[in-house]
Amino acid sequence: MFHAKYLAQIIVMGAQVVGRAFARALRQEFAASQAAARARGRSGQQSAAASSISGMSLQEAQQILNISTLSPEEIQKNYDHLFKVNDKAVGGSFYLQSKVVRAKERLDEELNIQTQEQKQPPPQDTETK
Repeated sequence: MFHAKYLAQIIVMGAQVVGRAFARALRQEFAASQAAARARGRSGQQSAAASSISGMSLQEAQQILNISTLSPEEIQKNYDHLFKVNDKAVGGSFYLQSKVVRAKERLDEELNIQTQEQKQPPPQDTETK
């Protein structure tokens, strides 16, 4: 009888400890996510919008064209090669060829976003204290 009471208390206390730890971890993750979103700023929003419109993430486009950096020359070189290899006339796949085209479009859009970002001056703080 007494053992069951103590066992129940131990289980309840353990659940409370785990619950508090989970809530704390959730708050920390939420704060880190908000900080990362602020750090990305406007260019991150544009990049997310481009991913949404094209239906392809930047990482997916980089994997399709097998590139690690956003170099216009490397993008064009890999695009040309993969487009030719996947041409239906040489036994390629129209589906894969269209994925290559979409990947290049997505990477070109990302390059445009980065170019615009470099041309714009950083936002000035106009707050007066």
